[in-house]
Amino acid sequence: MEIIISNNANKPIYEQITSQIKAMIMSGELQPGESIPSMRALAKSIHVSVITVQKAYEDLQRDGFIDTAVGRGSFVAAQNRELYQEEQQRIAEEHLQAAAEIGRMNNIPLERLTKILALFYEDTE
Repeated sequence: MEIIISNNANKPIYEQITSQIKAMIMSGELQPGESIPSMRALAKSIHVSVITVQKAYEDLQRDGFIDTAVGRGSFVAAQNRELYQEEQQRIAEEHLQAAAEIGRMNNIPLERLTKILALFYEDTE
């Protein structure tokens, strides 16, 4: 499992770990029942504090992405992908609401905003 941490990112390190593991689970790269590295092993491999990884694992467990058993380790949970997609949709809706408000306040036509969104959505760079 490869986790890439950026010190320049706007997100705290534990959130970077959480979002990357969630993405691996959602993409099928990590399968239900598959074990994930221990907190200590992951912390050592990405050169961060065990407490940072612990926070990420706690968030993943709280959100239903992993199960942790004392003495056995942590495993990918058999969870509902719709839950994650719903969470991501809610975040997108917040950004779209802000864009709509900016558009209304500045008399930007809805058609123009829609075209801009389509360009961003289809941009694969």
